[in-house]
Amino acid sequence: MTEDRALSEVVETVRERVTPDDDERRALSRIADDLVSRAEEATTDLPVEADVLRAGSTARDTWLAGDRDIDVFVRFPPDLDRADLERYGLAVGHEVLPDGREEFAEHPYVVGEVEGFDVDLVPCYRLESATEIRSAVDRTPFHTRYVENALTPALAGEVRVLKAFLSAHGLYGSDLRTEGFSGYLTELLVIEYGGFEGVCTAAADWHPPVELDPEDHGEASFDDPLVVIDPTDPERNVAAVLSETNVARFQHHARALLADPTVERFEPEEPAPLSGDEIRALVERRGTTPVGVRFDVPEIVDDQLYPQLRRTLAGLTERLARHGFEPLRAEAVAEDSALLLVECAVASLPRIERHLGPPVHVRTHAEAFTDAYAEDGGSFGPFVDGERYVVERPREFTAPAELVEVTLFDGPLGPDVERALEGGYDLLVGEEVASLAGEFGSDLARYYDPRP
Repeated sequence: MTEDRALSEVVETVRERVTPDDDERRALSRIADDLVSRAEEATTDLPVEADVLRAGSTARDTWLAGDRDIDVFVRFPPDLDRADLERYGLAVGHEVLPDGREEFAEHPYVVGEVEGFDVDLVPCYRLESATEIRSAVDRTPFHTRYVENALTPALAGEVRVLKAFLSAHGLYGSDLRTEGFSGYLTELLVIEYGGFEGVCTAAADWHPPVELDPEDHGEASFDDPLVVIDPTDPERNVAAVLSETNVARFQHHARALLADPTVERFEPEEPAPLSGDEIRALVERRGTTPVGVRFDVPEIVDDQLYPQLRRTLAGLTERLARHGFEPLRAEAVAEDSALLLVECAVASLPRIERHLGPPVHVRTHAEAFTDAYAEDGGSFGPFVDGERYVVERPREFTAPAELVEVTLFDGPLGPDVERALEGGYDLLVGEEVASLAGEFGSDLARYYDPRP
């Protein structure tokens, strides 16, 4: 069997597996039609005209079997005040989903469940062009219209295969925790390359930065590893959220699939959670010093939480590096609690450090240096080594935990993370991180068994 034939057979098997069957389609269609009808009826009580439409993957026929999400958009006139849009949108949402709850993106909307389907009822503006948007959700109806016109039923099946492949490797999702491929991006890639195999073949040879411009807008410039100019809005990169790491990971998995096509490459591999004893054994085996900061998760959505966690972690890692503790790797995760974890190669440093001063012949700076340390009883020197003054002075921190304890609030902190840390935190060092097994056993399993 040739490689191409093997891949085709694998893709066909996966396509059949991830395509919704007739019963699922009928159920979704019945519920979605009812939601739209109820939303239209609810808008008749408003003092402004509004229309209702479906959006998202279920409207574009690119959803995966078992994905039970329905997006209903209520569009309001563009001259409507933002506060009124939010008020009217929530009124319609609660009318259609009386047991729903409010969530917030750029503005509030209502989410709920109907017969096992997760429903988002979202207000937006009814605009002539996506370039006129007043909030990010205003683009969605334009995306739906573009994809509906460009996708054939066969290509919709290819989108499902791509989504399944990305999901298996943790690459699907444009939320700021995942930093992966959005549904709209997968649709555009399949349209651009003519199918799943075309996407993988192209990605295997990408040399970032890669730029795709489906409608030849040719107007905007972006500094991202993958740029896909939005066909409906030339000033937007559809792949802006996609991280450099996840572009590279997708390339790795695309090459692996092309080289050895198997259905198993479309199946997630979730490692078994580590026990406390297993974590202790790994810490000893690696000979490193992990430092963990565990604290209560701020009550904010992941798209607000993860940028703050990563910003805090980056500052902490930079300080540990600057003070000589040589961080190997760092990770920020949130479950019931939040965790900042930095694994240091250096567990302890001498109480003194060598500090290089100016050349002796640079008189002004040289004299200032010697004067500064002349009366410092804790230092050794200054003395001359080669052409420069040198002093051996007390080190500020001799262990990673000391630095974390003293400087945790000194670096860049997101406001919500800072408030959470002010409420208290646990500092865990070395084998103490084994106590995280109960809550973070799966996260630590992924950390200690890193894969592309």
